[in-house]
Formats: sequence, C-alpha cells, structure tokens
Amino acid sequence: MATSFSINIIFISAFVLLNLASAGRILENQDPMLFKYHNGPLLTGKITVNLIWYGNFKPSQKAIISDFIASLSSSKSDAQPSVSKWWGATEKYYHLIKSKKSSSLQLVFGNQISDENCSLGKSLTMQQVQHLASKGDQMNAINVVLTSNDVAVEGFCSSRCGTHGSVVSKTTFLKGKNYNKFAYIWVGNSETQCPGQCAWPFHQPIYGPQSPPLVAPNNDVGLDGMVINLASLLAGTATNPFGNGYYQGPSGAPLEAASACPGVYAKGAYPGYAGELAGGPDNWCKLQCQWC
Repeated sequence: MATSFSINIIFISAFVLLNLASAGRILENQDPMLFKYHNGPLLTGKITVNLIWYGNFKPSQKAIISDFIASLSSSKSDAQPSVSKWWGATEKYYHLIKSKKSSSLQLVFGNQISDENCSLGKSLTMQQVQHLASKGDQMNAINVVLTSNDVAVEGFCSSRCGTHGSVVSKTTFLKGKNYNKFAYIWVGNSETQCPGQCAWPFHQPIYGPQSPPLVAPNNDVGLDGMVINLASLLAGTATNPFGNGYYQGPSGAPLEAASACPGVYAKGAYPGYAGELAGGPDNWCKLQCQWC
C-alpha cells in the first residue's frame, strides 16, 4: 500500500478559527481563483465519512465528532451561521470546473470502527495510520482516523496536528473513473500532549499573545480542538483529495482551502486572539474554520 500524497495541517493558531458569519462574508468576496486548479479529480457525489477510533474515547466524545459530521449535510438549522452553510462554500470550487456535468459534493455519516486496545501500539508511524485508514470502506469514502490523547503519532505536536492524503486501494474510488485511490484523514487528540499548539483557542497558546482561552463548547478541550482540525482537513480533502486539485504553491507543501488565508480571522483577530465573535466569546458554537 503506497501513499499518493500527504498534506499536514500544522498548528491551528497559524491558520484557522473564526466566526462563521465573518467567514461567510469573506467567502462571498474572495476570488476562488486564488487557488490554481491542477486538473485532477475532486470528490463528487455522495461521499461517506467513516470514522476509525484508535484508543479510548468516551461515548460523549464520539458524539461530538459524529454530530459535527452530521451537521455538514444538515439542510435546516435555526441557528445562523451554521456548519452546513459554511460547508456549502465548497460549491464555488466545483462550479469553476468546466464539465458537461455539474459537480457537487454531499458528505454523509458512514460507519464507525473502534480499536480500543490499540492493536498497533501507542506510538504510530504514518504508514500505520494509513493501514488503519484502509480498514474503512474505500468506495466513495473518506476514512478518518482519530487517535486518543495517550497515542503518539509520527510528527504529532512537533510539526502537525493532523493530515490528509490518499492511499492506493484495491477498490475503484471515483464513480466512472479508473482512479484506484481513496482519501483519508488523521487527527489526534492533543489534550495531554500539545493543547497549546493544536487546540487553540480553547487552550492558552504556547506562542504569541496570551489572551484568555475560550471555553470549549463541549467542555472538552481535546475533542473540540479535534473538530476544528477535522473541519480544516475535510475542506482540503474535498478540494484537493489526490494532490492535483485546488491549491497554490509547491505541490510538496501546498496551501489549500483551509490554509491559504493566514491572518484572516474574525474582525480584529490576530495570532493568539480569535477575534470579535458574534454574540461574544461565550457563543463558542459559532466558531469554525477559516478557508478561502
């Protein structure tokens, strides 16, 4: 099993976290051609998001991630801004592709696999992460590996909070195309290892201004931080699943939908400060990821 490519999301304090209302206004005004399209396939149609839990997660922790995935495709929401409205901005990129068929993407919640006993140990290489990802269904799917707070992963905390990439599969991935790869994502729980790097603004940052952290919406710094990283990686996976979709910069270290706007946050934001959130800092459910 060989990796086609892998893209990291490094410390989130450098790239993400803003109010969704601000994100919507930014998205409306920005030119998506900020990203060059490299003529590769995007994820289209109904794509299943499968979760592979590695290590010990409480049912309440699993519910946090599961609810977020379900909210991506929710059609009705009284609360505004909503996660589904934020995710709908992906349509802008699909409309730019010149094709006889209109393309779109719908993410749906799929299956869950649990490996509570950590069958591969508690110190994983990226190759082992890819092996875990391959345990999920590979046809029209994104397999998400989630590691618990006592599991070390190669590069975790030192250079990344999560990553996405693609792995060669025995199953054809894209409908109507002979593309034998499937997309995967890995995100780690940083609560006990590096929350100041991978769970900001719900934890005090290690570097930069030391503004008071926001209260984690689910009172779980590690899991709420995982949601932020997962959202960013899903945006990158949708628009650049195999390394030849939308991105700017060198292919070996590209900037993608969730990482190409460093320094653009909610009004008045700067590294170490999340900005002026709608409803105040207690309205944490309206925090989400920044992407162009």
